[in-house]
This record gives sequence, C-alpha cells and structure tokens, in this order.
Amino acid sequence: MEATGPSLEERVGARDPSAIDEVYREHHAALRGFARRIVGDHDTAEDLVHDVFVVLPDAIKRFRGESSLRTFLSAIALRRAHKFIRSASRRRNAMTRLAEQPVQDAPAPDSALARQQMAAILYRALDKLPDDQRTAFILCEIDQMTAGDAGVIADAPEATMRTRLFHARKKLRALLDQEVTR
Repeated sequence: MEATGPSLEERVGARDPSAIDEVYREHHAALRGFARRIVGDHDTAEDLVHDVFVVLPDAIKRFRGESSLRTFLSAIALRRAHKFIRSASRRRNAMTRLAEQPVQDAPAPDSALARQQMAAILYRALDKLPDDQRTAFILCEIDQMTAGDAGVIADAPEATMRTRLFHARKKLRALLDQEVTR
C-alpha cells in the first residue's frame, strides 16, 4: 500500500512555500478580479489579495472542504474587502468630483472615456447600496454566480442572497434612473 503525503491544505497550514505558491498561482488572478469588482480599485484589490495569501496559512485551519478552495479564498477576500469598501468609496467620490471639474478645450469623449464614465456611474450607484446587497449584486450579476455559491462566500443562506439581489436590483434601477435624468 502506497503512503500518501500531506494534502495541499495541510502543507499550506504548515507554511510550505511551494504549497502556498501553488495555491497562489492557481487562484491569484481570479481573486484579484473578484476583489477588483468588490472594492472598485486595482491597487486596493491587489493589496487585499496579498492580505488573503498572508493570512492563508492560519485561515486554512478553518477550511472544512465543504466548498472549493477558491470559494474559501473568496470568502476571506470578501471579509477583508468590507474594510476597504468605505475608504474606496470616498476615494472614488473624490476622483469623480475632480473629473467633473470643467476642462478647457477638452476633446470629445471617445469610447474608452465613455466606458470609464459609465463605470463611474455604476460604482457610484453600487457605493450607495448596503454592503450585503452590493455583495449579492456583484457575486450574482457581475461574477455570474448562483445564489447558492454566492451564499457560501457571503456566509448567508441561498434564499437570503436572492432577497438581497432583488433589493439591490431595485435600488440600482432607481439610482441609475436618477443618474440618467441628471
């Protein structure tokens, strides 16, 4: 009978650099994209993902294997992101105010600028949602997760995620309608 070595999770918990590197290589890009959509800022998202991998060797002890490792990592990232959301919101609002200052002889907006403006409008609207509704909207609508998978990440029942998503959509429609009529 062949002896098997420690699992990847056990090796990560033992702070094995090759195991942490393996997890990093497999999940970094997905976590960074997820974090970017949650916090709305590339640099903050990169910092957040770095934090996830710093705490991973201690956090892995809570991993029970009831979900995928990526889901577990996303849940850690989400909890850490809630700390960043408020400051990111203030930073985006300041940048938006700066961008709205009159510019002399400004060229006509091209498609990239129009996309940036649309993204700014959406992020302003998302910033006005409660954290739980914002999370539900990003996970279900932007990341295209099922309510069940999103519930695992947000540590909420599937039905609760559906309810949060319903209310988030309703509020976003109203907020975006206000933006369009400005």
